[in-house]
Amino acid sequence: MGALLSKGFDPEKDIPDLTGKVVTVTGGNAGIGFATIKHLARHGAKVYMAARNEQKAKAAMERLHAEGLGPGNGEIHWLHLDLSDPRNVKQAAEEFMKKEIRLDVLINNAAMLLVPYTKSRDNLQDIVMVNYIGTCVFTRSLLPILKRTAKEPDSDVRIVCLNSARHYHCPSDVRFRDLDDLNRDFENTSFPKLLRYSYTKIMQLLFIRELQRRLDEQGVPILLIAVDPGEVNTEGVRAYAKSVGPILAPLYRMIANLTFISPIKGAYGPVFSAASPIPRAQPDAYRGAYLKPPGKLARSNPVAEREELRKELWETTDGFLKSLGLELPEQ
Repeated sequence: MGALLSKGFDPEKDIPDLTGKVVTVTGGNAGIGFATIKHLARHGAKVYMAARNEQKAKAAMERLHAEGLGPGNGEIHWLHLDLSDPRNVKQAAEEFMKKEIRLDVLINNAAMLLVPYTKSRDNLQDIVMVNYIGTCVFTRSLLPILKRTAKEPDSDVRIVCLNSARHYHCPSDVRFRDLDDLNRDFENTSFPKLLRYSYTKIMQLLFIRELQRRLDEQGVPILLIAVDPGEVNTEGVRAYAKSVGPILAPLYRMIANLTFISPIKGAYGPVFSAASPIPRAQPDAYRGAYLKPPGKLARSNPVAEREELRKELWETTDGFLKSLGLELPEQ
C-alpha cells in the first residue's frame, strides 16, 4: 500500500500543494464535508461548497475563514445544489461549468442517513434520490469538464464518493429493474432504515464501477474511488440520536462521544482519496476501489461486484431520467 499508510496518513504532511486545483465537495457545510474542504483549502485548492441552503453554506464559509485557510491560502465558493431534484442538479453542474474551465476533483459527500420512508417528488423515495440519483446526475453532468481537465499534461482527475461500511448489510437479492425496485422499502425486515441506506450505498458502488469501466474503455485517466470515512460523530449522527427517543438517545450519544472519531479525522479518508499521491501512483489498484479508513484497499460487498447489476442499474437510471426530460452527456 505504500509508506504513507504504513506510518499513518497525515493530511498536513502527506498532501501536496494543491494551488491551481479546483475541487467541488457536495454537502460541505457541515460534518465530514466541512472538514474535507478545510484540509484541501489549507493546501491551496479552490473549493466549491455545493450545498442547498445558502445561509448555512455562507455561515460555514465564514467559519472556515475565521479558522484560517493558511498556509495554503486556498479559496472557497458556494454553488447552489439541491440533490433532491435532478433538474436542479443538472443546472448546478452547468452553472459550475460556466464559472470554471477545469475541475480536478469531485467529492460526492452529501447523503441522507437513517430516515423514514418518504417520496417528495417524481415517485422515487427520497434517500435514493439524494444518495444515488442526485449524485449520479451531478457526476455525469460534470464529465465534460472532468474529461477536459484529464487531457491536460500532468493532470490528476479524481471522483471520490463517500460510502459506508453499512453497504455490507445490503442483501444479495436486490435488483434494479424498474422504479419499484428502486423504491424497495425493506419494511418486512428488522432494520428497514438501515437497509434502505445500505441499498443506496450499493447503488453508488455499482454506479462508480460502471462509470470507471466506461472511462477506462475510452482511455480517460480519471480515477473513481469509494471511501468509508469510519464512524464519525457528525451533526447528522447527533440529529439521528435525537430521533431515537428519550430512552435510547442518551445511550446513543454516549456511544458516539466515546467511540466515534471527530469530523476532522473522518475527513482523512476522503482527503487521501482526493489528493494523496498514492492512488495516482498505483492506478490499477485504485480504479473503482472501495477503501476503509483512512485509505486502505478493501473488498466490498460482493453485490457491488456483479456486472449484471451494474448494467441493470445504469439502464433503469437512464430510463428514469429520460422520463423527466433529462439528457445527460454521453459516457
